[in-house]
Amino acid sequence: MKVLKGLFDPDRFFQNLGGAGKRALLLDYDGTLAPFQAERDQAVPYPGVRKILSAIIEREHTRVVLISGRSIESLIPLLGLKKLPEIWGSHGHERLIGDDVYLRAWIDESARLALAKANSWAKAADLENWCEQKPGCIALHLRGRDLALSEEIQEKVARKWSAFAREGNLSLQAFDGGIELRAAGRGKGEAVETILAETGEDTVVAYLGDDVTDEDAFRALDGADLSVLVRYEFRPTAADLWLKPPEELSGFLTNWLEATGEEKCRRIG
Repeated sequence: MKVLKGLFDPDRFFQNLGGAGKRALLLDYDGTLAPFQAERDQAVPYPGVRKILSAIIEREHTRVVLISGRSIESLIPLLGLKKLPEIWGSHGHERLIGDDVYLRAWIDESARLALAKANSWAKAADLENWCEQKPGCIALHLRGRDLALSEEIQEKVARKWSAFAREGNLSLQAFDGGIELRAAGRGKGEAVETILAETGEDTVVAYLGDDVTDEDAFRALDGADLSVLVRYEFRPTAADLWLKPPEELSGFLTNWLEATGEEKCRRIG
């Protein structure tokens, strides 16, 4: 664990967490709770993480929210949890609350048509197996591919998708392992802002993420709460704290679980 800015004191943070009226634990998935895999359907959580996360969710003393670039449909089987947390998928273009409340963001017709054209072009270019279509997004995944070929494909796709981005007012962004074309106005930062507005000012909040797509979420906290970079190797970030998975990640989640124990929570009502 390494403090990146300010005078963050882990002991004081978890002490305050235990006495808080409300708590929110916001989590990215790939690279944060689970190691990256070339086969994306094999990216299950780090050993032990599922058990700790399940215990935090089942105690119901923390609002646990997953905010992922993955679609909700692809994320649920990987989680393997009996009780699901709230999930924001596809960079906030879809939201699952409980077992039966599913919300999907509206996108305008020009964005919808541009995404459809990008998907059709990818199929015609024989890149269908490289791409993932999600609500409001289409992503090119390069992890595990031949490096030279990946660079060539990414350049080709970025050049073509840039035209679709202009046509449909879409954003074209790189992530750790590819590039993504998505409808504007939604992202992890906007998801965090919505959650903060819903929870109120008396909530202790932490966001854990690894990728450049998580930087908007870190900045949305604006120093008022805790932002945590989770990755093996450091990179420039707006986060307050850096954890290396899986040991330091498991330690942080265990401390959260212990700080929000039954007795502490009963004391605050």
